[in-house]
Amino acid sequence: MQRLFSPAGNDRDFTSAAPGYWAGEEVSQEDWNNWAWQLRNRVTTLAGLEQRLVLTDEERAGVILSGNKLALAITPHFFNLIHPTDPDCPIRRQVVPRIEESYDNAEEMADPCGEDSHMPVPGLVHRYPDRVLFLVTDRCASYCRYCTRSRVVSGVGEQELHTEWEAAFQYLEKHTEIRDVLLSGGDALLLSDNKLEALLKRLRSIEHIEFLRIGSRVPIFLPQRITPKLCEMLAKYHPLWMSVHVNHPRELTTEVKEALERLANHGIPLGNQSVLLRGVNDDPAVYKVLVQKLLRCRVRPYYLYQCDLIKGSSHLRTSVAKGLEIIEQLRGHTTGYAVPQFVIDAPGGGGKVPLNPDYLIHRDDGITLVRNYENKVFAYPEPTAKPLNFEIAGFRRD
Repeated sequence: MQRLFSPAGNDRDFTSAAPGYWAGEEVSQEDWNNWAWQLRNRVTTLAGLEQRLVLTDEERAGVILSGNKLALAITPHFFNLIHPTDPDCPIRRQVVPRIEESYDNAEEMADPCGEDSHMPVPGLVHRYPDRVLFLVTDRCASYCRYCTRSRVVSGVGEQELHTEWEAAFQYLEKHTEIRDVLLSGGDALLLSDNKLEALLKRLRSIEHIEFLRIGSRVPIFLPQRITPKLCEMLAKYHPLWMSVHVNHPRELTTEVKEALERLANHGIPLGNQSVLLRGVNDDPAVYKVLVQKLLRCRVRPYYLYQCDLIKGSSHLRTSVAKGLEIIEQLRGHTTGYAVPQFVIDAPGGGGKVPLNPDYLIHRDDGITLVRNYENKVFAYPEPTAKPLNFEIAGFRRD
């Protein structure tokens, strides 16, 4: 089989794998660059995987058993990044099912972020005071095996998504404290330009909504969707921001870079949300390449999420300590723009809780002692009404 991935050590480069596994199928350049063709030709079956990959027994069983949990779907663009024989390929681990998805673990949940309990209207999640999550579709271009909403996305999970559109708009109109709406699902960028524009226009008609966001993996899975026409339409509804989802530097291909730059050139600020995944990005060196490469695409690393306690994710979860280690290896060792906020989405619906390495050594009314990235200790004198004369932790200040 053809070697279709970046060799180790070259993930810093932007490359294209096209046409990759489709090289012998006489696909025209026009078709390959058409996002509708990419969707129609997704790999969605065990036979489709085995036509191109050498599967392990664990993967083969995972595909068979995943049919009632989360559908299999991988766009040709993203599929070309998968190693044909290595089950530990960081791209492969994200999108090819494994038998571990069927394991039952007592700590795992169908709805680990407690979204259903914060849903005043079907499809609208109001968990934070001034912002809401609007679930506008249950479909994605490809399906991540650690998906937090696997209960409702792809059409085969435990629940179906039935967004009540008019009730959602009425709720937004009534609740004037809401200033920020995040469109997600599923993936809002799978809506047609016309449907997406109608939605954005309706939201913009609500006077107290100041800020619109789209959360999307489409620029990564399906960069062909980011057309000039789409970008021109989105630019009409500023301020509009977009959060993309990249976990490994290999995902940032030349096509993805061009798509992200096209969005940025139309005035859309971009942030990245990664999920910390075992065997994918739980290596400080790999993650450093990722965040630096994101900045070259004009994307600001925003969040690094501890993997949610979604059912069937035990093989992909790693420790909180590993996330803290990654942040510590970034802070001071690369630009601050490249350092995301590490968070746990508190299980059961507690919201995002920020986690940071411990840089604070001591604090009282007179002085704060801190350490820097080199483990050197520094004293910062707090404001005081009278002179201080004390000795603390071997540090004397007169």
